[in-house]
Amino acid sequence: MTEFTSDVAFTPAVKQIQEAKGSRRGYARMEQKGGWRDSVTPDLAAFIGERDSFYFGTASAGGQPYIQHRGGAPGFLKVLDERTLAFADFRGNRQYITAGNLSENSKATLFLMDYPNRRRIKIWGRARIVEDKEILARLIDADYKAVPEHAVVFEITAWDVNCPQHITPRYTQAQVDDIVAPLNLRIGELEAQLSSGGCGTFSDPAGSPKRFEAGL
Repeated sequence: MTEFTSDVAFTPAVKQIQEAKGSRRGYARMEQKGGWRDSVTPDLAAFIGERDSFYFGTASAGGQPYIQHRGGAPGFLKVLDERTLAFADFRGNRQYITAGNLSENSKATLFLMDYPNRRRIKIWGRARIVEDKEILARLIDADYKAVPEHAVVFEITAWDVNCPQHITPRYTQAQVDDIVAPLNLRIGELEAQLSSGGCGTFSDPAGSPKRFEAGL
């Protein structure tokens, strides 16, 4: 039986439901055309490099799922090679649920969100905890002074891009600052004109330029 990269998610039970719901034929065509990617492309590397957070899914040997949020400077999730990602893991609340899960079940998922552009990427694979100093040296951000406990290395099995449906755009403070910077600059210019008694122009709701003079 032919195996496809998407079989990591499309189990026989999933395919049976797809068949019943009418979507199996479309996904079968996707599989025949090559299916999901299983290595890092330039586009995926760029997407990962811009992320300052992601969601990390693991499960215990008994199948109990767990999702953990991980955050850091943009690009803290590193591409080590075309099949391998990794990040430095720092001390948190010391529950070690993810570490415990990975010690008995290496299957894991990464869920990466780009809220402003309404994009999301899912990555399936296997992860492990490592304490290799050479790997850690490649993952540490010089501007972040905390000492990592270990690294998490993620071997990619498959990845897929989701549609933007139902993603509400959200922005970081830095992104908001960039968006409003031209507005603040213009406000400053207008305030300077007003305080100096100068004049300027503004647009009415119809878009026609109107002249104004300070003090009127």
